Amino acid sequence: MGWWITLLRRGAEAWAGTRAWKLRLAGGWITLMLVGGSGLAGWAVEQLAPTPLLVVALASALAGRSLEQAVLQVLEALPNSVQAVQKQTHHAGENPRLAALQPARQALAWIVGRDTADLDAPEILRAAAETASENAVDGLFAPLFWMLVGAGIWSLNPALPGPLALAWGFKAASTLDSMLGYRRGRLRWLGTAGARPDALLVWLPCRLVALGLPLAAGQPGHCFSMLAAALRDGAADPSPNAGVSQAAYAHAAGVQLGGCNRYGSQLTSKPLLAPGLPAPDGAAVRHMLELSRRLELVWLATAAMLAFITKTLS
Repeated sequence: MGWWITLLRRGAEAWAGTRAWKLRLAGGWITLMLVGGSGLAGWAVEQLAPTPLLVVALASALAGRSLEQAVLQVLEALPNSVQAVQKQTHHAGENPRLAALQPARQALAWIVGRDTADLDAPEILRAAAETASENAVDGLFAPLFWMLVGAGIWSLNPALPGPLALAWGFKAASTLDSMLGYRRGRLRWLGTAGARPDALLVWLPCRLVALGLPLAAGQPGHCFSMLAAALRDGAADPSPNAGVSQAAYAHAAGVQLGGCNRYGSQLTSKPLLAPGLPAPDGAAVRHMLELSRRLELVWLATAAMLAFITKTLS
């Protein structure tokens, strides 16, 4: 998918130059072609592939486990003692504490867009917590939501697009947003068409996650109050979903997120989420990952229960 997007972007920019209307038109065409094509490919697999292959294809649309492993690699690379710091540095004259953070910075750079070269340990932990929360929604719960919607449609008529078609269509929109949805240069116009569908498709799953996280945290009486807090704190973020998802996990894990991030030469100040709570440590980040696993089980159990009730009543 990434290779196709890069190829189509080059062609679009060569054709449109710097003309905004042409870039918007090209972006719309790229979005329609990739999102629609991915959905059609998923529908074809649903109709033609044997069940084992369909199961594998469905699993490939969920990025929850790969995200969890990537975040854990960052945590495991962080030194947790003076002895560990001393063992990880062999450069005379170099600050051993800073040198020991290099493996964690390098692991973090694979999963975040911000610059990681100069981050200290608290900033590394905050970045890990923020990507664990935001990407849990984008990479796990949003595709799972559309997969379950597709399963419901499929149960009504197997000839219609089902779980794989909707999941692959969503993943295409999400990938387009991650690669082209930037507000700089020609991408301000070229990436608009890809960013808007992704924001729309993530909107409801994001708020369902914020509503359900208290259940995963063992606080069922706080569902609506925590949703309100996530919506309040996340409203200041320019993204309609990223701030809400991060704020929901921040309140559920009892930590403060947000602050200043550097992207290239630009320093960006993000709103504080769950302000006044402690900064995240390694245990808090692991707790966020555990909350995602629990909430995934809650969603699957709820879907199974609804399917059973529907089948019983029909």
